Amino acid sequence: MQELTKAINNHLSFEFQASHTYLAMSIWLRESDFCGFSYYMQEKSLEERTHADKLIEYLVDSDEQVELPNIDAPQRSWISIQTLFDDVYEMEQAVTASVNRSYSIAEKSGERSATAMLDWFISEQLKEEAEARFVRKRLRLAGKNNAALLILDQQFLDGKGLSALKASFGRK
Repeated sequence: MQELTKAINNHLSFEFQASHTYLAMSIWLRESDFCGFSYYMQEKSLEERTHADKLIEYLVDSDEQVELPNIDAPQRSWISIQTLFDDVYEMEQAVTASVNRSYSIAEKSGERSATAMLDWFISEQLKEEAEARFVRKRLRLAGKNNAALLILDQQFLDGKGLSALKASFGRK
């Protein structure tokens, strides 16, 4: 269990770092007058914190030690919304890799409660990466067309920016 506890505590750093980075992205987007994208990233920040809470709950319930990580100060500006979402996608891929490492350790050690808990994260990461890819593709279609960017921003503000994708995952 020691190796698994270490892996889960290590994964906590990914979740907290993602939350912190998404908050920085939200601030930059708001400062850039993209309130819809800003709101979306603020929600993503809170979501990542909820993911960390699930891991903490598991460790505490398993009578294992929680080690809160140090979090690096995130980047505070981006060249474009496209590069910001490229960073989102790369970060989600890193989070997925960390979940997969923890899952492999849980499987190898026969920790069924851990694999059951991590099953949720596996499914969640599939959705997270799909969302990030979807937004990146939309932004590529918009290119440098400011009107298209404003329409996408408004869709995110209205909560409709990902409605088709979420419907395919059965989420609202």
